[in-house]
Amino acid sequence: MADQETLLQALKTVKDPEVGVNIVDLGLIYTVQQEGPIVNVEMTLTTPACPAGPQILREAAAALEAIEGVEKANVRLVMSPPWSVDRMSDDARDELGMF
Repeated sequence: MADQETLLQALKTVKDPEVGVNIVDLGLIYTVQQEGPIVNVEMTLTTPACPAGPQILREAAAALEAIEGVEKANVRLVMSPPWSVDRMSDDARDELGMF
């Protein structure tokens, strides 16, 4: 089984193509739970109508499934609670010039 840090590092390789920041630092990842070889993720998008949503979900699942010991990643889109800029990391704020 992969540890939580390994799972999050894999998800950090996935960037929102519209803003160029990874989905972890943007605060889009709500939960990551591993049950044996299966990883379940709940995440959101910056807006419900995000045109890159399907691409981001696919890339998140692929990044997790590339980890040794992960056979399947179920990435579920949730819209509650809604995303806000308050969820962003300091690194993401710096990258986007938001102080």
